[in-house]
Amino acid sequence: MSKSIQFIKSAVLDKDYPVSKFAEVAIAGRSNAGKSSFINALTKGKVAKVSSTPGKTRLLNFFNMADSYVLVDMPGYGFAARAGDEVVEWHQMIETYLMTRENLVGLLLVMDIRRDWSEDEELLKKFSDRRGFPMAVVLTKVDKMTRNHANQAVAKVKKMSGLSAVFAVSSLKKTGQDEVEEYMFENWVKEK
Repeated sequence: MSKSIQFIKSAVLDKDYPVSKFAEVAIAGRSNAGKSSFINALTKGKVAKVSSTPGKTRLLNFFNMADSYVLVDMPGYGFAARAGDEVVEWHQMIETYLMTRENLVGLLLVMDIRRDWSEDEELLKKFSDRRGFPMAVVLTKVDKMTRNHANQAVAKVKKMSGLSAVFAVSSLKKTGQDEVEEYMFENWVKEK
């Protein structure tokens, strides 16, 4: 989907979210999971800023995906360099978006394939379960493992999360993103 991906706006408060008729897919992940690289590989462009310092995204960033759906890049979690009050504000911003946004049809959780499912990921899973929207997991940096180890990592995340939609991707090799987008579109976006 390299056609007309446009940045819409950034927002913190629900009153500032863009008015849109399109379904929204949110992307969450740990600060160093490769979320921006995944978004850029998914859009086949450079719409998300890739930084060497994790945790640079501090707002909800809305992208129009070729008038098909809206991708919402959420700030990464698990950052240690932020002040306590900033972490509280982050939680409030994310919680408000996930719990109140009617356009939200699904959540992509981006994880480094070398990490284990943790309490942070479980918390997001509980949010999606409670709110009743589906979630899929995108395991990035698959190019850093052998195929056998990658298959084992996918199976482990499926078991730990209880989710069947777990995808292994490589932004470096540009593999897996099309399967993720096809899954989102067929199962989430088209249904809205």
